[in-house]
Amino acid sequence: MTALGAGSVGALCSMAAAVLLKGRPPGGIERWTRTNHAGNPVTLFEGPAYTVGAVIGALAAGGGAPAGVAGLGAGAFGALDDLLGADSSKGLRGHLAAARRGEVTTGAIKVAGLGATGLLAAWIGDRSRIRTQSDEQIQPIATLVGGAVIAGSANVANLLDLRPGRTLKAVLLLAGAIIAGGSGTPRCAATAGAAAGAAMVALPGDLAGRSMLGDTGANSAGALLGAALVARTGLRGRLLALAVVTTLTLASEKVSFTKVIESTPGLRELDALGRSPRPSPR
Repeated sequence: MTALGAGSVGALCSMAAAVLLKGRPPGGIERWTRTNHAGNPVTLFEGPAYTVGAVIGALAAGGGAPAGVAGLGAGAFGALDDLLGADSSKGLRGHLAAARRGEVTTGAIKVAGLGATGLLAAWIGDRSRIRTQSDEQIQPIATLVGGAVIAGSANVANLLDLRPGRTLKAVLLLAGAIIAGGSGTPRCAATAGAAAGAAMVALPGDLAGRSMLGDTGANSAGALLGAALVARTGLRGRLLALAVVTTLTLASEKVSFTKVIESTPGLRELDALGRSPRPSPR
């Protein structure tokens, strides 16, 4: 019931935020319009609308401060890259190379910001678990790993946002798995449920190629899922999650996720499911 309530609130608030943004776009509609890989215009309203809806849904259902810090923090740093970022430096390798040249990119600032907000969210959540559950087994290393999981999850979600609907489908599948796994805390269910509810609202426009999550929405979605995982795991589970997100992040520097998905039966069909007959890949 916690997840359902969070999902409902997240969906409603996401719809409301999208209407407000479209009615009065800050800075004008051009500021929020991008050209996707297919050469078609798409709006970035989906990202902030998703972030606002998902975070409100999580907070309303008991997700607590960790969900707010993770979702809003990741969304804010993603927005910085969406609105002010340049295309000259891409990927972790590109931002590190720019840093070695003495250039500070918005992407590098975002990476640092995701790390800081992820760590803060994990610290707040772990301190709360100790107070409310008398859990004295949470060690500083577990909190550090938890922060890395939240930040890494935010980055991986953004890495997937290269085709319409891809990241949102991943969010729905992972949120569903987290909720179905049971034995989690209400905070975990609220955070995962809200992430899923907002994703369901955003999915039709994303699949049709009318809108996209951008860094704002994708980073926020990944951070919320990471926060949900951290809320229900100890050091062992967090290390496993960190191994997965680290592997995916490093793999993205060497291989194309799109090529892997399109060459893999099952993944290829799932990726294309529901997409517009005239896809607008990005």
